Amino acid sequence: MFREVAGIGSLDVQLVYYRGPEGHPEGECRASRWYDSPAYLTKAMSSIVCRAGYTQIARVLAHARQEATRSKVNALVFVGDACEESRDALIQPATDLGRLGVPAFMLQEGHDSRVERVFREIAQVTKGAYLRFNTGAAAQLAELLRAIALFAVAGPTALEGRGNAAQLLLVQMRR
Repeated sequence: MFREVAGIGSLDVQLVYYRGPEGHPEGECRASRWYDSPAYLTKAMSSIVCRAGYTQIARVLAHARQEATRSKVNALVFVGDACEESRDALIQPATDLGRLGVPAFMLQEGHDSRVERVFREIAQVTKGAYLRFNTGAAAQLAELLRAIALFAVAGPTALEGRGNAAQLLLVQMRR
């Protein structure tokens, strides 16, 4: 992602994650500092240990809204395979993000149709995009993330003629 945008601007990324404890709806939801270096972001990501638990997408959306009221946030990227929260608990915070001009790019791993419906609606109300990637398709996910990074730094015109992921992103955003 950082290499993709190096010639046109800088990219700052904040990692927000949630996890366990299993069966407990509150669990843990944390945000890192903002990173402008792939080395530091990679180090932060590699220190996180996954734990099963309920999704906390509403908390992620609320955090993104809070950050967007402090300074400009060009995009929210969410990668997930599940959504235990109700649609109603997610659409209002997503709508708030959309009003602040923060498009949500909802990347779904897998084929759960309920998750897809909710992720698509979040993307729609924020003027973002819904995209699915296949389980174990690291290259596909990397291509999608590079396209989103390019959008975040330079806007939708930077995606023109930039490959399949960029074109897919443009199509989704225009819906």
